[in-house]
Amino acid sequence: MSSDTLSPSEFAGFGESAPLDVPGLDSAHAAAWARGRFSSRSWDAWSQAAASVGHCSRPVRLHGSSVTVDRRTGEVLSSFRSTDAPLGVLLRRCGNRRDHVCPSCSRLYARDTFEMIRAGVQGGKQVPQTVADNPLVFLTVTAPSFGLVHGTRHCGACRPRRREDRTRCVHGRPTWCQGRHNADDALVGSPLCPDCYDYASHVIWQWWAPELWRRLTIEVRRQLADQLGVRESRLSTVASLQYAKVAEYQARGLIHFHALVRLDGPKTDGIGAPASPFVDGRDLAALLATAVAKVSYAPPLLDQADTPRVLRFGQQVDTRAVRIGARTDDPAGPVTPGQVAGYLAKYATKDATAAAGVDRRSTPHLARVRRTCVVLADRSRAADHVGSHDPYALLGRWSHMLGFRGHFSTKSRAYSITLGALRRARARWQAIAADSRRSGHPLDTAELEARLLTADDAESTLVVGSWAYAGTGWEDSTEAALATATAVRAREYDQWRAQHHNIRRNTLEVKEIG
Repeated sequence: MSSDTLSPSEFAGFGESAPLDVPGLDSAHAAAWARGRFSSRSWDAWSQAAASVGHCSRPVRLHGSSVTVDRRTGEVLSSFRSTDAPLGVLLRRCGNRRDHVCPSCSRLYARDTFEMIRAGVQGGKQVPQTVADNPLVFLTVTAPSFGLVHGTRHCGACRPRRREDRTRCVHGRPTWCQGRHNADDALVGSPLCPDCYDYASHVIWQWWAPELWRRLTIEVRRQLADQLGVRESRLSTVASLQYAKVAEYQARGLIHFHALVRLDGPKTDGIGAPASPFVDGRDLAALLATAVAKVSYAPPLLDQADTPRVLRFGQQVDTRAVRIGARTDDPAGPVTPGQVAGYLAKYATKDATAAAGVDRRSTPHLARVRRTCVVLADRSRAADHVGSHDPYALLGRWSHMLGFRGHFSTKSRAYSITLGALRRARARWQAIAADSRRSGHPLDTAELEARLLTADDAESTLVVGSWAYAGTGWEDSTEAALATATAVRAREYDQWRAQHHNIRRNTLEVKEIG
């Protein structure tokens, strides 16, 4: 069949006739599994069950029942038992935000994060459109250096030195590297000399990174109050700062914070209140840069032998005004509100084992960071913290996250809608759509968004259930592999479709200009 007779999706390898790529799956075992499903006539049941959880890689299995009750009358409107489900067990998504653990749930998390961030940029989801008129800054703060590390360099060599300038550290290792590393090189992010690298300070900075961010938000508000000529205690009557923030791991295993910071008017006027005309996007970017440079924190000592430290953010700070006021700062530039929302949503699905988009679980550098977390926790536990709790007591439990204990996606209270509200809206939509299919009545789209995003206490029904945990994951490795591969295919197709949509749109724009 020629490419001219194929549909766009089939030509791209995403059509119904295109084979599904399931890496690592034994074909004989898969064939035996498929024959068993077809012979027992349970293929449709499994397909329905997998689709109901979006082909989650590790669904939670539950046994039990629930009833839906009218809050006002107490009438039982409907009931559900797990035995009514296609496989005789209720499946729920694992909800893991990490892409390499569950492609389906991480994709859903990224979508919710994107919608939450975009609503705070341009309005929607019951966020007023006036937010689009307020100054907006894209802020990136980094971690400081704890030793020389290998990296990718646009100019060529990793750490070039002229022959006469080459020196060695006290351990005899070179402080230069003439190699050219790709982003997926396992050396990227690892120290040139592991013995010179300050692993203890690396871990302690990571442990207290959320505290540094908290202090940054306080300092920015102080700077803003000075700029507006009001006392800090009265700032909320004049202006308020709102933000959405995500954390991203660098290749060296340290956190970057990326945030959209928006300037609103008085807090009492609600989300998106018109901002003060005396501070625009450039002013806000300058205030953020000044605040980042001033923030510091002296953390508690591990024990009496520990060295006092003063923690700060790194010197690499990026503050770009996305909007000066009611317009995009540079419409032809690389940073737009929609793009930034997409960046932040993508960052939110990464974790310590996928730093810089590469699986680095086995690298000696990150393995040593994890060991350092455990060692420092043991040191602190053995110390006598007189009259206070041990501030590092839980550090060892966070070794799998390289010592970072913060949330990967956070926002200020009045930035936009919450992720929880988006999840509830999705569940309500599924219930409304199912009821429409069951009753045969068309969907009432009037004020649908308001119905989906209504507060919990305004719900007219109450679901009462009794559920017991039956396990996590699919019962067969083949089922898990097929579910994961299907989710990956769906994600790839969405990405392909979006890319070709942009290409077609740009082509049409060029034709119109011509």
